[in-house]
Amino acid sequence: MSASSSDGRNTPRNGSPGGSPNGPAPAPGSGRAGRNLPVAVAVGLALGALVIGSLYVVKVVFLVVLAAAVGLGVHELVRTLAVRDVRVPLIPLLAGTVAMLGGAYWGGPVSLVGAFAVTVMVLLVWRMFQGIDGYVRDATGSVFVAVYPSLLAGFVPLLLVPEDGPHRVIIFIAVTISSDIGGYFAGILFGKHKMSPVVSPKKTWEGFAGSAIACVVVGALLVHFLIDGAYWQGAVLGAVAVVCATLGDLIESVIKRDLGIKDMGTLLPGHGGVMDRLDSLLFTLVPIWLLLQLFVPA
Repeated sequence: MSASSSDGRNTPRNGSPGGSPNGPAPAPGSGRAGRNLPVAVAVGLALGALVIGSLYVVKVVFLVVLAAAVGLGVHELVRTLAVRDVRVPLIPLLAGTVAMLGGAYWGGPVSLVGAFAVTVMVLLVWRMFQGIDGYVRDATGSVFVAVYPSLLAGFVPLLLVPEDGPHRVIIFIAVTISSDIGGYFAGILFGKHKMSPVVSPKKTWEGFAGSAIACVVVGALLVHFLIDGAYWQGAVLGAVAVVCATLGDLIESVIKRDLGIKDMGTLLPGHGGVMDRLDSLLFTLVPIWLLLQLFVPA
């Protein structure tokens, strides 16, 4: 749903399958960030058109698009955890994800939490009937996926419910994407000082500054013009978003490095997998929802 993340993605850790100690060679047409920029932009624009089109036609259509995206993310994460022999039951997780998204939209926060709790209970029981060996490991992995991405994604329907819900969702997505885009170009042009060499070698403080400027500007403008909030409220929202988006990106990098992979999948050319696009979005979602509820109550 966005351009390549700020300053590009990390390479596999040394010795991981499919990568050399210095990481894989860049694909043809890719820049310093190791991504094919024209393809990444084309895919990002197509995803943006799908999101905007469904948002402003029928809200339920957007919910279907959201459920499909999160479901694909769940599938990628379950498959990826299997690399470390963590067995996570996919069917109850997908059913629970749909229940959380639908519950949030039609029943609000209480239904979201209730659907999450029932999903966790089902996952624990489901795994129990598959044997004792590795139960704690697999149950922990299952609850982790139920939270990330499923529970966090449940806050998108909460943004969507009000009459101006589509505008609120656009603010959330645009501010987060601006962090990716601002960080990407600032990192490419000016990046010198590494932010976290171990976790994400290509992420720089200069890229973070670019992300911050983009987020604050986009947040201030969109909050003012779309939902009649004050410029300073949008600026605060953007400042919070850039921190959360960066942390979300780093957390995804930690997960991938721990599992010894470069991307969660290959579904989106120029981007990787669905979870590679959802990482920063998931981590900015709840803070943005809270701030919008505080600044401009629905």
